[in-house]
Amino acid sequence: MTLITGHRGARDLWPENSLTGFRNVLKLGVDAVEFDVHLTHAGELLVIHDATLERTAEGSGPVRNLMPERRLETRLKNTDEYVPTLADVLEILAPAEGLMLHVEIKMDETGSPYPGIARLVAEELSRFGVEQRTILTSFDTSVLEDCRRYVPHVPRLVSVNAAWAEKQGGLAAFLDQVEPLVETVAIHHELMEAEWARVRERLPLERLCVWTLNEEALIRRWLQRGIGHLTSDRPDLALTLRAAATSHHA
Repeated sequence: MTLITGHRGARDLWPENSLTGFRNVLKLGVDAVEFDVHLTHAGELLVIHDATLERTAEGSGPVRNLMPERRLETRLKNTDEYVPTLADVLEILAPAEGLMLHVEIKMDETGSPYPGIARLVAEELSRFGVEQRTILTSFDTSVLEDCRRYVPHVPRLVSVNAAWAEKQGGLAAFLDQVEPLVETVAIHHELMEAEWARVRERLPLERLCVWTLNEEALIRRWLQRGIGHLTSDRPDLALTLRAAATSHHA
């Protein structure tokens, strides 16, 4: 059965990477929740997607420059919430037994890894007792190598889209590089469609994740293919379609 992941909580339903979004997505019955982590100069692990504040918060400049006091005054757009820490998010998600966490470790505003972030994230996951149901994810293989070094028992996922694959010398070369490093390969749906035959020759369905699917026709297509993981900004729709397909086959 395809596992459904709520992307940045469920960003088409609630403000992305917000505590409200994380609280509400739990009520949908998703299999997993995906969110993003950056590291500040103050040593805080912050859950926000972009390396800069402008798009999703009432602020500007690099996330890593956000000091704790200013963070508590910086609201997420269209909310009365501040930019949450990883601990804030785990306090909500950790008690949800059986829920998988897809924790994406992001790059800074220059596209470089934050020094030491993998170890810090691993320590926080351990503190909340969620290592056993976490998948650590990144586009950057050096970050995933750090994850393997610090927490080899926590599964890893690598993400790739067409632009990123091209930078790595093409999808085939990228898969050669990452296959021994990760359990799951998450491929943008347009690239997955274009390279489907090649991908299926290389990897079984359960090791594949398709992202980010928000339209009914696309979600149906990938559910019918039996893809292992499906990431959506509309996990409510994906869950409804999966339930309908399951009852149809029953």
